[in-house]
This record gives sequence, structure tokens and C-alpha cells, in this order.
Amino acid sequence: MDVASAGKSASWRELSWYENIPLVSYVFLRGRCRTCHAVIPLDYFIVELVVPALFLGFTFYHLNLPALNPWHFFRDIFFGIILIIIFVYDLKYMTILSGVVWAGAVGGFIINYFFLHQSLLSLLIGAAVGGGFFLAQFLVSKGRWIGGGDVRMGVMMGLFLGFPTILVALFVAYIAGSAVAIPLLFLRKKTGQSAIPFGTFLAVGTFVALLWGDQIVGWYSGLIGA
Repeated sequence: MDVASAGKSASWRELSWYENIPLVSYVFLRGRCRTCHAVIPLDYFIVELVVPALFLGFTFYHLNLPALNPWHFFRDIFFGIILIIIFVYDLKYMTILSGVVWAGAVGGFIINYFFLHQSLLSLLIGAAVGGGFFLAQFLVSKGRWIGGGDVRMGVMMGLFLGFPTILVALFVAYIAGSAVAIPLLFLRKKTGQSAIPFGTFLAVGTFVALLWGDQIVGWYSGLIGA
């Protein structure tokens, strides 16, 4: 439905079919509502562009694996959807949706343990490390450094990735967060007290670890001779 504001009052209009075509409609309407001519946020177009590109990337990634496991493919698609929702929502509203996180945590555990037969100990340690890492920060700072959403997301990340791959996700998330935050501080766009959407960076770290975490762990283990 579309809300068209005509000065004094607002009217509702059902969107036409050609106004609901991903990407095409945004271009056709030139980024503005056809009724009230209000600007349609560009992030709608970006999300509609990035999401199918990511899913195509997942498809090519799995097709190039030595063996195609349907449950492995389904797991990555499911995880990808959860991470995209968290990434976008936290970036826009500085909130990590609890319902999405718990749905991801439960779904991730079920798929990983019952269908992909991953180690229960690895998943539980991963959840403990991810959740415990953020819980410790939450308690020490009394909620000033991070929020409860980060704690819950740490648990979900552990159930997605297991141990030690969760460490890769945390490392990448903090590197990515620093790469963005430090220039903003230097340019005085942010201060040391400014909040940043850290769930967005955690989603990026989880995504990287999901695809390449095992290789990174293997490379690092070989590097230190473990």
C-alpha cells in the first residue's frame, strides 16, 4: 500500500503491479512515489540489487565445491537471509531484532546438528564463546559499550559457525568496525561516545566466516604450527 499525502490529509492507494517490480519499478518511477512524488529511499534499490547478487554468489560458490550438499546450500541461504535482515535493520535503526536473532539461532542449531551433523560440542562452545564474549563486555560496562542484542547475536553466531570458526567472525567484525570507525573519528564525524551499528559489522564477520572461516582457521593453524 502507498500513503499519498496531499497537504491536508493522507490517502491510501494500492500499488499497481508495475510499481512492485524489484529494481525496475524504482528506475521506472525515478525514485519517487507516483502519487505524492516523495523520494523513495535509495537503500530500497540497493537492497534489491545486493540480495539477489549474494544469492547468485552463494549458488556459484556451492556449484564449485567438490560435492554439492543440498542442506549445506539451504543452510547458507537461510543464514544469508538472517544476516541481511540484521545488517540492514541495525544500520538503519541501530537495533538488532531479537525475534530474528532467536529464529536464526534455533534454525542454525537444527540445521547444523541434525542435518549437517556438526559436532554438538563445537556448536555449544561456539555459542558460549560468542555470547560470553559480549556478555562480559555488557556486564563490565553496565550496558554502555554494547547492548543486549549483541549478546544474543553472539550466541547465534556461535550456533551458526561453531568453534573455532566463531573467532574468525569476531576478528573480521572488529577489523571492519575499526576500519569504518577510525576514519570517522579522525574526520570528527563521530566521537568516542557515538554509537555505531555493531550488529552490521557482526553480520559481515559472520558472512565471511561462513564462507571462508574453515580455510582461514586452517591457514592460521599451519602458520603457528598447531
